[in-house]
Amino acid sequence: MNSQLRMVSIYVLLSALWIWGSDSALKRLLLGRTDLPLMLCLNALVFVLITGVLLHRKVVSDLRRLDATRQRLSDGTEQAMRVLVSAMDLRHRETSDHSERVMRMAVGMARLVGVRGEALQNLARGALLHDIGKLALPDAILTKPGKLDAAEMAVMRQHPTIGHDLLQRVAFLRDAAEIPYCHHERWDGNGYPRGLRGEAIPLAARIFSVVDVWDALISPRVYKQAWPEPAVLDYLKEVAGSQLDPQLVSLFVDHIEEFKTLAHPPEVRALPSTGQRETGLLGSPVEVSTMEC
Repeated sequence: MNSQLRMVSIYVLLSALWIWGSDSALKRLLLGRTDLPLMLCLNALVFVLITGVLLHRKVVSDLRRLDATRQRLSDGTEQAMRVLVSAMDLRHRETSDHSERVMRMAVGMARLVGVRGEALQNLARGALLHDIGKLALPDAILTKPGKLDAAEMAVMRQHPTIGHDLLQRVAFLRDAAEIPYCHHERWDGNGYPRGLRGEAIPLAARIFSVVDVWDALISPRVYKQAWPEPAVLDYLKEVAGSQLDPQLVSLFVDHIEEFKTLAHPPEVRALPSTGQRETGLLGSPVEVSTMEC
């Protein structure tokens, strides 16, 4: 007999004994009295109250255990995702904490836009896993110190579709695929993989694209040195309305100090950087915009 059936059996047995025993005792004690029906009703009410309290305590206890289990599973899932993302960043030779940085900034920007609840959670997960499709790409392309040729670029441009397909295999990540799938779409429709234009691009992807371009330019990469902040801000303004959503660029520029704090909170800034600081020729805006962030 399993625990649930055993518990139900004990409850039924004790209930039957209570009802039979208490009713019998009342009938013997109050035999012939006119208030006997009332006392029997009160006895039944007491039984209901007692069992209700016990049932409430049992439900609350089970819900707490379920919530604790759910939280452990959620924490374990988040930790596994972060380990995977850290491994991805190392393989791509990204600067330290790249995926975490852009995730924090994208979430902060999404909150300003009004994204809340499950949509915000999906955005955070999508931002963290934005380049998961690159796991299927060869190192010779991912870590090439120069500009990619046409054939290499064609391979690189497969990673949004690969990332989308990977996330569709995981039930709780299916709704987080907007950023991995669409963060290389452009406001003018000249992006990839689907050539979406304007507001046809999911909001989460449009938010993330602004953040990702900022981080790609402000940080050293295998193919370039870090750009100075004024040059990055000028570039964002330059591509607003062509590559990026112009309203979101304005929002980002207006709150740049807040986003920089989110990217490098005090506890993160205090840690030594473990990122590769490869040097190379500082590419022009056109060259960097075509490189894969």
